Amino acid sequence: MIDLKKLEVWFVTGSQDLYGKETLEAVAEHSATITAYLDQAPEIPVRVVYKPTVKSADEIFAVMQAANIESNCIGVIAWMHTFSPAKMWIGGLKILKKPLLHFHTQFNRDIPWASMDMDFMNLNQSAHGDREFGFIMSRMRINRKVVVGHWQDHESLNKINGWIRAAAGWNDWQGAKFARFGDNMRNVAVTEGDKVEAEIKFGYSVNTYGVGDLAAVIDAVSESAIDQVIAEYEDSYTLVPALQKGGAQHSSLRDAAKIEIGIQTFLENGNFKGFTTTFEDLHGIVQLPGIAAQRLMAKGYGFAGEGDWKTAALVRAMKVMGSGLKGGNSFMEDYTYHFHPDNRMVLGAHMLEICESIADAKPNCEIHPLGIGGKADPVRLVFNSGPGPALNASIVDMGNRFRLLVNEVMAVTPFNQLPNLPVARVLWKPYPNMHTGCAAWILAGGAHHTCYSQNLSSEHLEDFAEMAGIEYLLIGKETQLYQFKNELRWNEAFYK
Repeated sequence: MIDLKKLEVWFVTGSQDLYGKETLEAVAEHSATITAYLDQAPEIPVRVVYKPTVKSADEIFAVMQAANIESNCIGVIAWMHTFSPAKMWIGGLKILKKPLLHFHTQFNRDIPWASMDMDFMNLNQSAHGDREFGFIMSRMRINRKVVVGHWQDHESLNKINGWIRAAAGWNDWQGAKFARFGDNMRNVAVTEGDKVEAEIKFGYSVNTYGVGDLAAVIDAVSESAIDQVIAEYEDSYTLVPALQKGGAQHSSLRDAAKIEIGIQTFLENGNFKGFTTTFEDLHGIVQLPGIAAQRLMAKGYGFAGEGDWKTAALVRAMKVMGSGLKGGNSFMEDYTYHFHPDNRMVLGAHMLEICESIADAKPNCEIHPLGIGGKADPVRLVFNSGPGPALNASIVDMGNRFRLLVNEVMAVTPFNQLPNLPVARVLWKPYPNMHTGCAAWILAGGAHHTCYSQNLSSEHLEDFAEMAGIEYLLIGKETQLYQFKNELRWNEAFYK
């Protein structure tokens, strides 16, 4: 469902006619070499496309206009090999709608001490040519990523990779559609939000569809289609005896498969990239979609419970950003705390819907009463998530702006069994510590729903927020509560 290799970024090099044919030919040759290297680098997940050197305002405007129109182009990498007078860039930068990365590099890694002359200096002027370019973007208040380093350095490639992944997530939101089956959980504040403003700001639309309309699609699912999905369950998971063929609750497994097929059919027919459900709106559906939501997330769809469309959209974007990387991204909720003074941590889970992409082993497929909502016992995947660095991200509507809040965490292996907890779960320690991390999250108005990521960094999310033009707050290893509260105050003043 997610194939980043269909996407591309354009490599645009700036210069001017002043230098003459020989120098400009060398500029073009060097640019083509860098582009080819980036295009073939294993760190770069999309195609990198070479564009001829731009030397005038008209050429700059034309390439930026073309980037806007090309649907597969998700961003532009710009580099000033020589000096490129920045007033030439004003018109093109004014119209550019795609993310921009300023690559402050140079073709040669080292100074050629013995052979360097003025011809070399005239050709290799990135050290001050990029500063001219940087000024005009700062003067125009343009958000962009700046990467400094040689084009063959792994550090540079990794920085570009992160920006490209953020750009892929941003591109995926443009024109995306998310379906809400039912409304949000009644009387809950944080799952609400301004869907009109979100479409203006983020580019995706959110609309509600009657649960009865979904139920009709579910009811039309064929027995043969159910058989096929049941076979997938049997191959992929350890089914408890009650759900196996001949088991007392095998019919519930068939109901779960039927729901999964129906939801996926609805999403495919409507070209949706994600969805929400809520246990308060299940008219015509026999059980809350548990395994259905888990497996559809694993296929790349965004999801969140209780009608939380902002988190569903974020889950989708983060799945696109993390595509091809080890680890997964999942809808998550801070559920309960372990406050032992020597080992404070959070247990994250949800009633049912945690994506199997973060499982540390083959999941169990189980059935248990839900204890809420008054529906039949739902089928779900039960597993632990593995240890390692991770993060939780949440988008909240602050009224006059959207805020992206990120908390870096360290997931840990459960040190005790949880034999009576029939849900997927993960344990983590929030940075910088439990007291500061949780207090900062609450002071920032962070939601109880998040996207939990094993394969994205806070820098990915920072780049994403820059592209969206929204507020970004990080709770990490260096966070101090006093300074964080000041940051909240400063941001409040800035956004007013």
